Amino acid sequence: MAHRAVIALGSNMGDRVAMIEQACKEMESTGRIKIKRTSSLWETKAMYVLDQDMFVNGACEIETSLSPIELLDELQAIENRMGRVKVIDKGPRNIDLDISLYGNLTFSNERLQIPHLLMLEREFVLRPLCEIIPEEVQGNLPIKGTLQQHLARLPPSDVPLSPMTPLAPGSLHISAFHSQRDTRIMSILNVTPDSFSDGGKNYNIEEATLAATIKSHVAAGATVIDVGGQSTRPGSVQVSFKEELSRILPAVTLIRSLPEAKNMAISVDTYRANVAEAAIKAGADIINDVSAGLLDEAMLPTVARLGCTICLMHMRGTPETMSNLASYPDGVVETVGRELLERVRAAEEAGIRRWRIILDPGIGFAKTQEHNLELLRRQGELRNYPGLEGLPWLVGTSRKAFVGKITCVKEAKDRVWGTTAAVTAAIQGGADIVRVHDVQEMVQVAKMADAIWRV
Repeated sequence: MAHRAVIALGSNMGDRVAMIEQACKEMESTGRIKIKRTSSLWETKAMYVLDQDMFVNGACEIETSLSPIELLDELQAIENRMGRVKVIDKGPRNIDLDISLYGNLTFSNERLQIPHLLMLEREFVLRPLCEIIPEEVQGNLPIKGTLQQHLARLPPSDVPLSPMTPLAPGSLHISAFHSQRDTRIMSILNVTPDSFSDGGKNYNIEEATLAATIKSHVAAGATVIDVGGQSTRPGSVQVSFKEELSRILPAVTLIRSLPEAKNMAISVDTYRANVAEAAIKAGADIINDVSAGLLDEAMLPTVARLGCTICLMHMRGTPETMSNLASYPDGVVETVGRELLERVRAAEEAGIRRWRIILDPGIGFAKTQEHNLELLRRQGELRNYPGLEGLPWLVGTSRKAFVGKITCVKEAKDRVWGTTAAVTAAIQGGADIVRVHDVQEMVQVAKMADAIWRV
């Protein structure tokens, strides 16, 4: 018989995200534990024993045939295989796996208590649980009141909890909702002959010239380089898989070979699963899919298997047809939120960890000028759309047509000032990453906007 349970995940030693992801793989490798959903990962100060590094905490909902004690034995065996050594109670540990809930069961013996003994006094446990278990389905939980009610009763933390999304192996990540976080700059590197703004600039050029461009983006302050192998501008004709790959892979390999870019995250702008897989294997870290998995049904399962981070952008139709699909009778914010939530659920169903998801409202994709402006004005509402809370956002407005129309600037390369205003608005609305062409200028804009709004 299959049972649903929730496992609390924690680590504060080494590569904390990698430890948690390894633990998830270890659970599923048993064949008797299937992870159904995961929460965000929340970075928190240690409790009880305070003189230790920050923790990363999360939770996963599992389906298992194991009894509570058998599940405990399996989790402790995983901790042991991963080299956990318990020096002091509640002290530093590379991995911590606890059973928070097991269906509607109440259980207690000398080894195990369900619900977890200290669950309701720990914000870092309750927040992930609130993400996994909606309030409307908590009626059968073995606790009084809802998880949200218990969370609301806790005193505020000295340092507010912040969900984090890994951008590259190691310490490069987004701390979404952290009030003093820096906006990350994603620089655009189109290796195409026909992109709307810089088509041809980096297409089929000498490696040394391309390397100089990449180094300039790094020196200017970019955090992520987004490599694009085909244009997705409105009406663009899509190239073959082989052609796209022949453009992307040399650029990814080149970036990875440059010492100046060793701490950079590499994103690949593609909606094709086979391109995504080849790019990740070549050294990319992030898949930036303008279709959020809708244009290739293999994309989401492929990303889940690869274990990389994905950006899910809101778009309708294809680049050729999207301009005819900009109708939002329920309102653009409500509809974009609802349709992105559907894609998040599809990603989770495919096995993508929630902490590996970034969202993009899709400025300029199946949107009118009025829609683009409303999304920028109301970005804060999208961040708090029910079911999307805690997820980071990427916003791309750089040099787009609506900027040119408003500012009466025909040439895309000259739309820097209009882009500056749009980027500032995105940061005010809470964007975690801005995708830009003019790296040096927009790094300065982001620093100033952060100083004003990230307080």
